[in-house]
Amino acid sequence: MTPRPPAPGVGAAADEVARVAAAAPDWAALAVVASSCVACPELAAVRQHVVVGDVPVGRPRLVLVGEAPGAQEDETGRPFVGRSGALLDVLLAEAGLDRAQAAVLNVVKCRPPGNRTPKAPEVARCSGWLRRQLELLDAPVVVALGLSSAKWFLGPRTVLAQVRGRPHDVGGRAVWATYHPSAAIRFGPNGAPRAGLLADLTAVAATL
Repeated sequence: MTPRPPAPGVGAAADEVARVAAAAPDWAALAVVASSCVACPELAAVRQHVVVGDVPVGRPRLVLVGEAPGAQEDETGRPFVGRSGALLDVLLAEAGLDRAQAAVLNVVKCRPPGNRTPKAPEVARCSGWLRRQLELLDAPVVVALGLSSAKWFLGPRTVLAQVRGRPHDVGGRAVWATYHPSAAIRFGPNGAPRAGLLADLTAVAATL
């Protein structure tokens, strides 16, 4: 099967984001330029904030990367502050990890309408921001929360059940793929995603 060509404008927009992001000398400069990004017109038209991410003072012990902002994240401009964020905080604490020592990011920085899964062109256009963030933060460990994030790091054919539970070397970083907190909420307190997410976070904590 011949791959479909990218939608018109995707490559140019993605290249421009990558160029601007790569030129940012530090986190503060990156946050400023990212906050006015309009590479995805559909998302830019309805967002309240570009959710650039939360970072600690100094080098983070690890980076948590989710999919995209939800309604509360879009309203506040901060990642993981809704129900998923509250559960993530609980499970991080149970695993012995301190969110204050972690950077918290998303693959896509603007909320997709109705909290739908980001489209492939949106991920492509936004990728330059995340690549530069990872370079600037230089954390040794990354936790990819959910399938969209896992695919960003490990490839489009990634199956979460097959890759979770162990680190993967990606550009010299240990990348752990695990469930998104929203899946843990959806399947309930006794569901497999919550138990798996806690187990994976606990395994990550043991490596730090």
